[in-house]
Amino acid sequence: MTRSSQPSTPCQEIDPDHEIRVPEVPLELRSSVKLALLDRLFAWARKRSLSPLLFGLTCCDCDMAVNGPSQFDSIRPGLDSMSASYREPDLMIVTGTVTMKIAPLLVNLYDQMAKPTYVIAMGACAISGGPFKEGYSVVSGVDRLIPVDIYIPGCPPHPEALLHGILTLQDRLDPQTRAEVRTLQPRRDVGIAQPILEPSAVNWRDLEGLVGPRQEES
Repeated sequence: MTRSSQPSTPCQEIDPDHEIRVPEVPLELRSSVKLALLDRLFAWARKRSLSPLLFGLTCCDCDMAVNGPSQFDSIRPGLDSMSASYREPDLMIVTGTVTMKIAPLLVNLYDQMAKPTYVIAMGACAISGGPFKEGYSVVSGVDRLIPVDIYIPGCPPHPEALLHGILTLQDRLDPQTRAEVRTLQPRRDVGIAQPILEPSAVNWRDLEGLVGPRQEES
């Protein structure tokens, strides 16, 4: 209900973004009843029900797995247990080097995950290629293929860094409305993205420029 059509009744909360008035809860029900906007209810549900996809590539996967036991207890802030099925999870944590061979499979899994879908790039390899950047078979960052929400630098990042990244993602989801969710917007199907490789730092075809001219055999 808009502000112009809202009757003159006491109001408990006003949403400045949507110009919606939330009516006041009677005094006898305030201990058990809470009124909120539907968008905030959806945001609260998304924030507290993130389900990560089991998608470990290289060494950063070990630091991601450490968040499961009770020492870090990633389930307490609302992160569900990791699943190997791509139909249920809505959070993809990319840990490790993304190669040209695995890139189409990664994008295919992302498209088939539950919507809205969020992505965390964990480690230098997933962010920019790491020590393998500009390699002939390495994608220089997973954001060349799919949109990334949170970047966690390090080689490898500590488990505390991943937990901080998850809490940061939850803070971003809290004020998010359904109209602001990227994966819920209509978009044209462009198929599976092809990896974009950086130009190689070494021209391996120019061997003579690196090792000098070949010596002719006598």
